[in-house]
Amino acid sequence: MPANSASWRRGLAAVAALPLLALAATACGYGSTAKDDTSDKTNVAAKGKKLSADTVKIGYFGNLTHGTALVGNQKGFFQKELKGTQAQYQIFNAGPSEIEALNGGSIDIGWIGPSPSINGFTKSQGKSLRIIGGSASGGVKLVVNPKTIKSLDDVKGKKIATPQLGNTQDVAFLNWIAEKGWKVDANSGKGDVSVVRTDNKITPDAYKSGSIDGAWVPEPTASKLVAEGGKVLLDESDLWPDKKFVITNIIVSQKFLKEHPDVVEAVLRGSVKTNAWINANPDEAKAAANKQLAADSGKALPTSVLDPAWKSIQFTDDPLASTLDTEAAHAVKAGLLEKPDLNGIYDLAPLNKVLKAEGKGAVPDAGLGVK
Repeated sequence: MPANSASWRRGLAAVAALPLLALAATACGYGSTAKDDTSDKTNVAAKGKKLSADTVKIGYFGNLTHGTALVGNQKGFFQKELKGTQAQYQIFNAGPSEIEALNGGSIDIGWIGPSPSINGFTKSQGKSLRIIGGSASGGVKLVVNPKTIKSLDDVKGKKIATPQLGNTQDVAFLNWIAEKGWKVDANSGKGDVSVVRTDNKITPDAYKSGSIDGAWVPEPTASKLVAEGGKVLLDESDLWPDKKFVITNIIVSQKFLKEHPDVVEAVLRGSVKTNAWINANPDEAKAAANKQLAADSGKALPTSVLDPAWKSIQFTDDPLASTLDTEAAHAVKAGLLEKPDLNGIYDLAPLNKVLKAEGKGAVPDAGLGVK
């Protein structure tokens, strides 16, 4: 999907101005009180022979859609596979800061949402990162005030929050509005529906005050709104084939991947084994994720939020590449992004090697893998 250089420059300008597609993970910050944490953290000591690097610096967000990283850290799955190479962790609250850290070498591998992955790849003209694996699907809902909105058609004329202009959930909501045949100016949010860009940390308070009628948000913010009396009107999973779409994937610095493929493979083994353990032990995994969330953010989630939020997220090794391509197309359709060239954004060879060794089938890259 290449764009010519002139349109690409216009696209970069649009990205910088909006700020487009860069803050997907800020949408998932309820329960996190920590600022971006640039300190190195280790939970489990390295044991055994070192791989090709002394350390690997891993970034993720302190929220449930990054549950693979939370659980893998808490239970030591990554460190076990890394042996004598020490895993060090950094916690982020926003996509741009994690991409900046990856580009600057402050982290080597990261769990992050699809929109900042697209943005980081395209802004570097395909030179900064690769997506090397999947992590989570789902966990995004339209939650509304049942007193004012009783059906999907009732959304027209109401004020609905999304986390950020051009972020993953904002684009999804704009696309849903367009498919309903309603008109909204993407930049201003004005039209047949008022799209109110609101940080997830304050969305529950905005809902309680009545300044919004609902929100299209990820977990655990959606479950927080339900705990405040909101009703789930639509689960975004219902809009996708097989009810699956990427919400979190794994990225790596291309430089680190080239220099330390054995370390990358070890982290991916840890991720695959973590996901298998999560899916086999959902209650224990949920508790482990919340324990690590409390350690990272200073605040665990209450059971009333944790239980439904965790249940709505699917943990998967498959990056669901075709859905990332579709999400980018939705942003283009909304007028928020010039058509990007995503060829080469995926390198799934290391993951598929790990999956084969685990007796599992390979996952596809939707034609967007390295050649």
